[in-house]
Amino acid sequence: MSDGEVDLGRRRMLTAATVVTAGVGAAALAAPFVLSFKPSARAKAVGAPVKVDISKLELGGMLRVEWRGKPVYIVRRSAQALDTLQKVTPELFDPDSDQSDQPEYAKNATRSRDPELLVLLGVCTHLGCAPEFRPQVGSPGAANELVGFLCACHGSMFDIAGRVFKSMPAAANLEVPRYRSIAGGWLLIGADGGVS
Repeated sequence: MSDGEVDLGRRRMLTAATVVTAGVGAAALAAPFVLSFKPSARAKAVGAPVKVDISKLELGGMLRVEWRGKPVYIVRRSAQALDTLQKVTPELFDPDSDQSDQPEYAKNATRSRDPELLVLLGVCTHLGCAPEFRPQVGSPGAANELVGFLCACHGSMFDIAGRVFKSMPAAANLEVPRYRSIAGGWLLIGADGGVS
């Protein structure tokens, strides 16, 4: 081969090797960048559903758990508490929960899948305070004997279904998160679906 001739086979091999090396280098540089878009294990855990044992929750009692950094109230309502729901309807701002944040299965008078069991975010819709649970009809400090929750920060009152009374600082009912019952007396907060 003379000085003027080009070895095309060698040139193709060197070109292919250069392209492969550049591709591997680009993939190695891009991998950490692409993986940074994937949520961390901690971020996944924060938004993950929470499994709660409600088998020992007594009638008239409340269980408080945390989901996504917010308190969730789980209340087992008595027949007496459920009877108050119809009595307060004319006094409520949004009795049918048309303007409230909740799943479709909670758009009923009890705002729940099971009338006895209430699941709410324990965050006042006014400024985010944590309303106090008033389990007894006629609880001290409640202006209305039919109040279920009282926000001590600004005085917003909610019935035992988390519906806000008229003329309160809070303009919306307490939020009902997605949830479902699972076998063995457990509740899954943060996931929809049927009973399993």
